[in-house]
Amino acid sequence: MAKSTLQGFRDFILRGNVVDLAVAVAIGAAFTAVVNAVAVDLFGSLVAAVVSVDDLEGVAFPLPGPGTLVVGPLLAAVVNLLIVAAVLYFLVVLPTNRLFERRGAGEEAAPVAVPEDVALLREIRDLLRASQGSDLDRAGG
Repeated sequence: MAKSTLQGFRDFILRGNVVDLAVAVAIGAAFTAVVNAVAVDLFGSLVAAVVSVDDLEGVAFPLPGPGTLVVGPLLAAVVNLLIVAAVLYFLVVLPTNRLFERRGAGEEAAPVAVPEDVALLREIRDLLRASQGSDLDRAGG
């Protein structure tokens, strides 16, 4: 019984969907690290320079009275989201859509299967036309 359970587990793990999902998660983690570095180091530094702070996380505005309004982490998260969305759109979605358009451009649409009753009615129609034509040939000749 233990052998069949382990074999079932092995079959589950080696199933294509599970392996594809594991690869996607690993690549996604690496991709996230790269995009976060670009967002924080490159664009974060640019935004921080515009608002004259050392780091995007340090963006804050003084409130009237005691305290400050810290918007840096929110601003960093928004910039990160926009960068991730742009990278995914321009490097994944757009090329994939173009690839599918190219693949589908050369293919014709599959013919729609004609229901059996329609096919029989067409056959009867064609037979009637053929018999009417032969009757006309006999009458005219």
